[in-house]
Amino acid sequence: MTNDKATMNSILVVDDELSMREFLEILLAKEGYTVRCASNGEEACSILGRETFDLIITDIRMDVVDGLGVLRKAKEVNSETPVIIISAFATAETAVEAMKDGAYDYIPKPFEVGEFKKIVRDALHKKTVSMVEDEDYLKKGYHFGCLIGESPQMKRIYDLIIRVATTKTNILISGESGTGKELVARAIHEQSLRSDKPFVVINCAGIPETLIESELFGYKKGAFTGASTDKAGLFEAADKGTVFFDEIGELTPAIQVKLLRVIQEKTFTRIGETQERTVDVRFISATNKSLEQEVMSGSFREDLFFRVNVIEISMPPLRERVGDLPLLAHCFLVKYSKELGKDINKVSTYAMDILSKYPFPGNVRELENIIERSVALEKSNIVLPQSLTLSNFKKVRIKEDRRRTDIGPDGIELDKVIADIERDYILKAMEMAQGSKQGAAELLGVTVDSLKYRLTKLSR
Repeated sequence: MTNDKATMNSILVVDDELSMREFLEILLAKEGYTVRCASNGEEACSILGRETFDLIITDIRMDVVDGLGVLRKAKEVNSETPVIIISAFATAETAVEAMKDGAYDYIPKPFEVGEFKKIVRDALHKKTVSMVEDEDYLKKGYHFGCLIGESPQMKRIYDLIIRVATTKTNILISGESGTGKELVARAIHEQSLRSDKPFVVINCAGIPETLIESELFGYKKGAFTGASTDKAGLFEAADKGTVFFDEIGELTPAIQVKLLRVIQEKTFTRIGETQERTVDVRFISATNKSLEQEVMSGSFREDLFFRVNVIEISMPPLRERVGDLPLLAHCFLVKYSKELGKDINKVSTYAMDILSKYPFPGNVRELENIIERSVALEKSNIVLPQSLTLSNFKKVRIKEDRRRTDIGPDGIELDKVIADIERDYILKAMEMAQGSKQGAAELLGVTVDSLKYRLTKLSR
């Protein structure tokens, strides 16, 4: 269904491939836009000399005058006109040049129609997110405390946080490294009746075995060499508040025994003392291991496991909530653009496409590092593919990545998975054939007409 606002917008489409021009013309006209087409860069520049447009969409590779030439002409006529560059074989060099010359976005062919429509709407409505708009953007209900995401998995996490926060129940947060387990623990504390009391983090893997007992329980002056004064431990520091045991599975059996007593009796003794001390704390623990397996192997006490795991919150890895990727990336982009004094306002569609296929072994923490590096390295006002540092991405072959048969609890969209596989192979073949449809078709074992049909089909 079209709207009156859309009919007011005029778009110039520039592509030397007839099927793509026709496809874009039909697609955009259905959205209510007025569409004008040019079959090459020279014709487009001539039209731009006589007519004005609200948006220009141009292919990058064309003879004589390419997409960059069209971009420069458009900016010469009206610097405010947004220009979207599209290409089936984008390169870092042309992407950088396009963004430096003022392109609104640089997106790959074939593209997902829904995403393409959104990019067009945003370009027409000047929705390149500015730093002023970011505060409002981050208040739209996509986050809970410092947690970001609107996927079904994260909404379930938010619901659990609210339900358990006001109880005294001990919580175990499980999940891979980098999934945000500490953020969940902090959110529970902040929503609890103890929110105005201390939140003490105990890094079980980071405290040397010889020091952890004195750090937890404290000690009396003279209890051991170097104990020159009385010292309170972390339990006393957390009194009336929350203790968060990060990676509790790393605790030694001896410390596990003493921790069990604290959890059960709420009492402990400083090293070198006989006097029992009472403490009122809420226990939240986190692990990236399977504590059930640790119990079975004998490295973690079963009785302690049942004490810390009254309610378990399982954090999903980032690869299972890819829909949250744009929100997370934007959040980190805002953060590091401000910190590094950069004016970078978005992640290009082509860069986001690459991120969406990356497995993120380091989860959200790795994404944050990637965005921080990208902001630091980026020379334009948009994050481009060449600024992404994906250490394992080139080692992940499409065949291996796409033939996984894992099905999560929410199921999969089979047609979309198959379409993604086809899309990846076509893009790879086009890249290997340096943009030649004949060469790509031979690599894929199909006819040129079949390849053209598939390209058009994937854009629907």
